[in-house]
Amino acid sequence: MTGVELRQLRYFVAVAEELNFGRAAKRLLIAGPSLSQQIKALERDLGVRLFDRDRRSVALTPAGSALLPHTRALLEQADDLRRRARGLAGSEPVRLGYVNWLPADLIARTSAVAQVHVDAWVAPSHAQAARVADGGLDLAVCWVRTEDLERRALCARLIGADRLYAVATGTDTSEVTARETAVLLDDDVTSWSSWNVYAEQLARDTGARVLRISDGGVTGPAFFDHVRRSGRPVINSPKGQTTPLPPDLVRRPVVAPRIHWTWSLVRRRGEVRTAVLAVAEALCDGVGDLGIHGPDAWLPEGDPYKR
Repeated sequence: MTGVELRQLRYFVAVAEELNFGRAAKRLLIAGPSLSQQIKALERDLGVRLFDRDRRSVALTPAGSALLPHTRALLEQADDLRRRARGLAGSEPVRLGYVNWLPADLIARTSAVAQVHVDAWVAPSHAQAARVADGGLDLAVCWVRTEDLERRALCARLIGADRLYAVATGTDTSEVTARETAVLLDDDVTSWSSWNVYAEQLARDTGARVLRISDGGVTGPAFFDHVRRSGRPVINSPKGQTTPLPPDLVRRPVVAPRIHWTWSLVRRRGEVRTAVLAVAEALCDGVGDLGIHGPDAWLPEGDPYKR
C-alpha cells in the first residue's frame, strides 16, 4: 500500500464513472496510455484487479465495486484537508496570468486549495514570464525556454500542449511534411518574440519556408490572407488553434515531424506561499506527457520538456 497515491485513486474513480479509458483520460487531461499504466500500478499495489477490460468494454470487478465508495470517501477527506489548509494559509488570492489558453477545469482543480484570480491582462509569453519573475503575478501559463527559466529564476511544469497543424487552400486534407510548409515570422518582436524564436528554429530543423510579415498576421483574418498568397500550407500558431476556418481553407496534419507547442505553468524558484504551491500542484499533477515524446514528435531546442 505504500505506493498508492491520491492521484491514482482519483484516476480509479474517473475510470469507474466513465467506464471508458479514453473519456476518463480526456477528463483528467492526461494521455490514455499513462492512465492505463497508473491504473495497472494501482491494481498491483492494492493486490486486486479493479477493472475487467478488453478492446470493446470496461467494467468494474467485484473488488472494484466494493472499493469505489471507500475511495470516494478517502478523496473527500483529502479535499477537506486541503480546504482547511487553505484557510490556514490565508485568504490572499493567487494571481494567475496567461497568453490565450487555460485548462478548461481550472476552477474545479483549484477551488479546494486556494482562491485563484485570473489576471485580465492577456500578454505574450515572454511578458507573462517576466511578470512572474518581477512579482506582478504568482503563476503564469506561457511558453518558455530553459534559458528563460534560468535567467529569471523561475520553475516550470508542463500543463498543456498543442500539436500544430497547417492551413492550406483547396480541399486536400491529407498529411503534409513540415518541409513542404511555410511558417510566418512577424517584425513586431514585442508581440511575437516567443513565436518568432519557435518558428525560426522550426524552419532550421525541418526546412519549412520562412515568410516574413509585418502586419500581425500570425493569427486572425490576416493569417488567412497570407495562407491564400503563400502557395503552400502555412503552420498555424497556438493562438489560432480553435479559430474557425473560412470555407476556402482546410487543415492539414503536419508530419515528419509532428510539431508541438508546450504550455508551462511558471512560478518563482524561491516561492514559499503555500497557496501558490498548492495551486501549481493541483493544476499540473497527473498531466502526463500529452504526446510530446511520441514517435516523430518535435520540440525546439531549449524547450524544458525536450528529451
